[in-house]
Amino acid sequence: MADSLVIVESPAKAKTIGKYLGSKFIVKASMGHVRDLPKSQIGVEVENDFNPKYITIRGKGSILKELKDASKKVKKIYLAADPDREGEAIAWHLAHALDMDETETCRVVFNEITKEAVKDAFKTPRKINMDLVNAQQARRILDRLVGYKISPLLWKKVKKGLSAGRVQSVAVKIILDRENEISEFVPEEYWSITAKLKIKESIFEAKFHHYKGEKLELTNEAQVNEILKSIEGAKFNVTNVKEKERLRHPAAPFTTSSLQQEAARKLNFRAAKTMSVAQQLYEGVDLGKEGTVGLITYMRTDSTRIAVSAQEEAKEFIVGKYGETYAPETPRQYSKKAANAQEAHEAIRPTSALRDPDSVKAVTTRDQFRLYKLIWERFMASQMSSAILDTLSVDIAAEETTFRAVGSKIRFPGFMKVYVEGNDDGTTDEDKFLPPLKSGDKLKTEAIDPKQHFTQPSPRYTEARLVKTLEELGIGRPSTYAPTLETIQKRGYVAIEEKKFMPTELGELVIEQMEQFFPEILNAEFTANMEGNLDHVEEGSEDWVKVLSDFYETFEKRLEVAEEEMKEIEIEDEVSDEICEKCGRHLVYKLGRFGKFLACSGFPDCRNTKPIIKDIGVPCPKCSDGHVVERRSKKGRVFYGCDRYPECDFVSWDRPSTKPCPKCESMLIEKRNKKGAKLQCTACDHVELIEENDDASDE
Repeated sequence: MADSLVIVESPAKAKTIGKYLGSKFIVKASMGHVRDLPKSQIGVEVENDFNPKYITIRGKGSILKELKDASKKVKKIYLAADPDREGEAIAWHLAHALDMDETETCRVVFNEITKEAVKDAFKTPRKINMDLVNAQQARRILDRLVGYKISPLLWKKVKKGLSAGRVQSVAVKIILDRENEISEFVPEEYWSITAKLKIKESIFEAKFHHYKGEKLELTNEAQVNEILKSIEGAKFNVTNVKEKERLRHPAAPFTTSSLQQEAARKLNFRAAKTMSVAQQLYEGVDLGKEGTVGLITYMRTDSTRIAVSAQEEAKEFIVGKYGETYAPETPRQYSKKAANAQEAHEAIRPTSALRDPDSVKAVTTRDQFRLYKLIWERFMASQMSSAILDTLSVDIAAEETTFRAVGSKIRFPGFMKVYVEGNDDGTTDEDKFLPPLKSGDKLKTEAIDPKQHFTQPSPRYTEARLVKTLEELGIGRPSTYAPTLETIQKRGYVAIEEKKFMPTELGELVIEQMEQFFPEILNAEFTANMEGNLDHVEEGSEDWVKVLSDFYETFEKRLEVAEEEMKEIEIEDEVSDEICEKCGRHLVYKLGRFGKFLACSGFPDCRNTKPIIKDIGVPCPKCSDGHVVERRSKKGRVFYGCDRYPECDFVSWDRPSTKPCPKCESMLIEKRNKKGAKLQCTACDHVELIEENDDASDE
C-alpha cells in the first residue's frame, strides 16, 4: 500500500513521475492552481495590508476532494509543482487546502523530469519558500488592483469588455509607438553603385566606397552620374588586399525568451505554441523501452547556466561524433541573460545530450520533434568550439573612385557544423565568395549597376521582435510573454497582419486614456522597476506589503482624478456599402484578432458577420467562371479560393499569380522562403525567380 501522496500540476507530469517512484507513492494532479482571487469582486482588502481573499476555483472542488481523500490514506504529502514562483504558490495553496503544516519539509522541486533527477529531489525535500510565494502574491494582487480598478473606468468611458493590465498595456504602447514612428517616417533617397568584375573565369561584385580619397554617401542621381562619368572606360585594378582571421562564437543555450524568438524565426511558431510544445517535452514522452522521459529541462527560465554534468555529457558526444577539435579546452560559461536572471535555474537544454533528435523522431509529433531538434542543436552548439573565418577586404581603383569587395570563407566550422542562430531579417550567413586576388591584379568590367534606394522605417513588431523588446526593457517574466501577446489580441487592442502587430483604433483610444490618467502604468522603466521590486521580494530583501503600498499610494490618487475627469468616448464604426443579407442593414467594418471583417450594424439583434473578400485579379483555374479571392481561416491564416464557393471548391494556401505559365499556360503560384520568392507551375516543372524590391523588410 502507498504511504506517500505526491501532487503535481498536470496528468502528463503525474504519469511520468509515477513510473519513476513506484508503488509506495500515489501521484495525482491538481490541474494547476486550486485557489485564486474571486472573479466577481476585487478580492483584496486594501486597508488590511492588501489581504487577499482566496476562494476555490470553480470546477476544482471535485479535484480538491479527491486530493483530500487521498491525503487521509497516506503518512506523507509531497508538493512537486514547477520550480518557479507560480509553482511555489500552487504548493502553498495546496498546503492550505489540505490543512498541512507550512513548516514541514513537503516541497520537492526538480529542473528536469528524469528518473535520476526525480529520485534525487525526493531525498532532499524542503519547506515551502514563502519569499517565492509572496513574490507571486504581490504580482497577482498588483495585477488585480490595476485590472479591477482601471477596467471599470474603461467600460464606463470607452467600451464594455475592455481591460487594462500592467504588462499588456506597456506591450500595446510599444506597438503603437512603432506605428506612429512608421507613419511619421520621411524616406530619404540614397544610391548604390555595384561593379560586376571578372578575373580569369571568376566573376564577383564590388561596391562603391570612396571618391577622390573621401568616403562619400550617395544621396542623389547627380552625384551618381558624376562618378559614372569619371569611371567611364576606366581600368579597374586591385590596390589593396587585407586578410584577417575572425572568430565567431556560439550563441548561449536557450532561455524562455530566446526560445520563443528562435522558434518564431525558424519554425514559424507563435509564442503560445512554443510554450505548449515545450511543456509536452518537459513533462515526458514515451520512448518505448526507456519508458516515459522528460526530454528537456524546465522551459520557464531566464538563466543561461548549464549543469556541469550536462556539459560533460555534451563534450562526450561532441568528441565522439566530430573529434577533439570541436570541443573547447574548458567548458563554456555564459553570463546571465539579464541582470535579474534567476541563476538557481538552468537554461533550456535536452535532459540528455546523448539523445539526439533522430533517436526520438519516431516517438514524437512533428511539432515536438522540430522544437526538440532546435533545443538540442542550440545546446550542443553552445558547448562547441568557435568557428574560424577568413575574411578578405579588397580595394579596387578606377581612376579617382574606389570600390570595395568583401568576402569570407569558413576555415573551421566549429559550432556552425551543428547550428547557426537566426536573425530578425531572415538573412543567412552564407559564404561570400571572392576569387584569389592580390595587389596589382587587373580586372575586366562586366557591368556597372547604379541603383536608387529609399530608407525604410523600423519594421512593425513580430511576436519574436516584441518578446525580445519586452525582455530587453525588463518587462514581464518568462511565464508572462506568451499570455501577454494572446491577451492584447483577444481584447482587440492589436491585430496581426502579415505576422506583424498593428494597433487597432480601440487600442489607440485605450492607450490615449491611460497615458493621460495612468502614465506610470505605461512607463517601461516604472514597470521594469516594479519587476525588480518583485525580484527583491523573492530574494527576501523587500517586504511584499510595502511594495504594494508604495505603488497604491500614487495609484489611488490617479484613480480619483480619472473618475472625475476622464471623458466618455464613443467609437463609431466605419460603414461599408454592403447590405446585410439577413436584416437589410448596412454592414460595418470591425477589427478583430486577425484583421478587419464585416459585421451587421444591427448587433446584437443581428449577429451576421462575413469576411472582407479581396479580389487578386486571377480567374479561377478550376471553374473559369469565378475569380480567385483572398480569404482568412478561423485562425487568421490567409488562403485563396474561388468567389463562387460553395459552387466551386478551388482552394490554395499559395497565392496564385496573375500571369499564366509560359510553358503550359497553367496557373503559377508564389512560393516564398528566407532566400527569396519564386513562381512555380501547378501542372509542369516550370519555376522562375521573382525579382523583389531590395529594400523590402522581411522576417
